[in-house]
Amino acid sequence: MNKVNTVSIADANLPIGVFDSGVGGLTVAAALRRRLPHETLLYLGDIARLPYGTKSPATVERYALKAADFLVARGIKMLVVACNTASAHALAALTRAHPGLPILGVVEAGAAAAARLSRSGTIVVAATEGTCRSDAFARAILAQRPEAKVSQIPCPLFVALAEEGLTDGPIAEDMVRHYLAAAFDVPEPPDCMVLGCTHFPLLTGALRRALGHGPLLVDCAEAVAEQAEHVLAARGLAANAANSGGLSLIATDATDRFARMAIRLFPALGEVPAVELANL
Repeated sequence: MNKVNTVSIADANLPIGVFDSGVGGLTVAAALRRRLPHETLLYLGDIARLPYGTKSPATVERYALKAADFLVARGIKMLVVACNTASAHALAALTRAHPGLPILGVVEAGAAAAARLSRSGTIVVAATEGTCRSDAFARAILAQRPEAKVSQIPCPLFVALAEEGLTDGPIAEDMVRHYLAAAFDVPEPPDCMVLGCTHFPLLTGALRRALGHGPLLVDCAEAVAEQAEHVLAARGLAANAANSGGLSLIATDATDRFARMAIRLFPALGEVPAVELANL
């Protein structure tokens, strides 16, 4: 049974904990670094259990609770669930388990941005199978914009492409067309597409070349980073502006591959960033 944690979060110098099933959540970490350069981030990639998107809701919840427990034990002031599937299935359980901790999920943040930014209200959500099955994005968008027309399209192989670094070129573009072309080949195509998995922003170039520049792409990473800034400020937890910030990387498997992907998003880490191996 998961133990309820009541760790104090009064220290604004504690890091922000971030977790995802793999490297995709590094897009969230990158967005947080851009918006909150003075904050220290502690990132956990649960690569040993990748992908979450094909797992049952109960399994995703169990994995998410273990990841959160690990980060909370290290000492964090906020938890960002940088995985849409975990946000869809485990956010309530995480909040119950760690009631004193601000916990943000990428689904609510991305849905709010899409509801606000879409002109026509016709919105496509490209996500994993698990996230689409949950209907979490549709519910969250419709709660803020009841007249919206929301379709959800599973794109499971996008995760594999991102994890293997095949995010550009003909293979990625063919997969984009395979999953998404039909949704936009209609008389009144959607004007907004939510990138409903944190891996998917890595395929932005392929998405643009395959689909054109018509749909607005909503990056949940940018949306949750903006939300994190507001929550930290409201709770008096923002790091001192004199801090230089930082990023510590932890993975549950394949640390070398994880490091290579981290270099792409965080060149300042150097040629071989240190990645701690953790056993959850």
